Amino acid sequence: MGPLTKILVLLLCSAWVFPALAEEDDDLVAGPLYAEFPLTLSSGYRYEAAGPFYYFQQSESQRQWAIPPLFCYTRTPDVDWTELEILYPILTYRRFGSESRLQLVQLLSFSRGQTQDEKGMRKFTLFPIYFQQRSSNNPALNYTAVGPFYGHLKDRLFRDDIKYFMFPLYSETRKKDVVTDNYLYPFFDVHHGNAMSGWQFWPVFGAEYKAPTTRTNMMDEVETVGGHEKFFAAWPLYFKDWTGLGTTDPQSSITIMPFYSHTESPLRDQTSYGWPFGFNSIKDYERKITEHDLFWPFFEVARGEKTVDRYFPFYSRAFNTNKESDFILWPLYKFNRLLSPPVERRRTRLAFFLYSDTTEKNTQTGDTFRRADFWPLYTYRHELDGNERLQVLAILDPLFPNNRSMEREYSPIWSLWKAEKNPKTGAASQSLLWNLYRREKTPQSKKISLFFGLFQYQSSAEGKSWRVFYVKTAHKPPRTETPKS
Repeated sequence: MGPLTKILVLLLCSAWVFPALAEEDDDLVAGPLYAEFPLTLSSGYRYEAAGPFYYFQQSESQRQWAIPPLFCYTRTPDVDWTELEILYPILTYRRFGSESRLQLVQLLSFSRGQTQDEKGMRKFTLFPIYFQQRSSNNPALNYTAVGPFYGHLKDRLFRDDIKYFMFPLYSETRKKDVVTDNYLYPFFDVHHGNAMSGWQFWPVFGAEYKAPTTRTNMMDEVETVGGHEKFFAAWPLYFKDWTGLGTTDPQSSITIMPFYSHTESPLRDQTSYGWPFGFNSIKDYERKITEHDLFWPFFEVARGEKTVDRYFPFYSRAFNTNKESDFILWPLYKFNRLLSPPVERRRTRLAFFLYSDTTEKNTQTGDTFRRADFWPLYTYRHELDGNERLQVLAILDPLFPNNRSMEREYSPIWSLWKAEKNPKTGAASQSLLWNLYRREKTPQSKKISLFFGLFQYQSSAEGKSWRVFYVKTAHKPPRTETPKS
């Protein structure tokens, strides 16, 4: 019998034989061959078969079907959201309404949907060989690039518009109002726009000038955007800049690498000898901070509204009113704290990701989120709504703490023990070795299953019952008190 035939026979047994043995029971747990049970942390049901290699789950508004680690399909009809993943991250498909994206190993991708102007869009990418976009309603949004020979791109590679021919021989890029013409990129370019003009013959010398301009901010107030003058020669040995021109905080700086650097302005002065790894002296008049560094960032002392004592890698403590960052024998021990009312976040780490404990607390409501990971032994979560989840054996979970795909398609394979608790409903569940042992508890009932469901126990308001080899052997009705005469 081939492997595929064995899998089909197993699924048929799980779908027909075991439910028949369960007779009148609503839920059957014969793990790891087959199990069906209600979800603990939300309303819905989950069906598992063949240990961790098949499951179907239906919650309040979502359906999920997976064969870890090969395949996972998720459908959320309420918001018209669909996800399909095959051997993640090799092939992924996402669709939200009329927008969709198909991607193969981050290199080949297809997408279509609507822009902000509600124009139908279709994209195809074979990175870095071919790029294409087509709009069914606006031909001006179309582009094609076959590179490095010829191309035209829009909103790609951090630029609004890119045109090129026999790259790097010639290319033209635009970001907002600034246009740059490159010849033999990156050696020679000319750029202009937004009151700015400049050129460079890299690395020999280059210059740029921008006049002060004005803009209207979100408060409908007119504010000044500072201008600048920049010049370099024998990059990266000599720089001379003037920035913030036309504002209340103009700055001038000169750098002669690696011997000397000096920046001077009404709000901040900085002098460096042996930049960037020598001695730095900083006076920040605006934040009232005096700082001295040696081989930054290895040795640093600062006083004022920020206090820093850093002697890398032995000891560091840096803090102000809202932030704190400490370490001892980095990376053996690391602690960070951030206060951004009403949220306070704390994180303690040992040896990078070997152990990590993160808490986020709402100081107004008292609600707390906590995640603790001890790689590769366990991962634990306490959500803001009080739900708790513990998983023993976590191979990739601490390394990708917020990756839903890893959690859905890889975690089931190595999660030897799972425990969940819902304080709102009073439900709790524990599972060992993919339901070889499973225990479920609610305020009204309790269920226990052992060894492929051969031994089962159940108690509810109707009484208690036992099953051995799927045969009910005992039934004990609930105790009733006899009225006293």
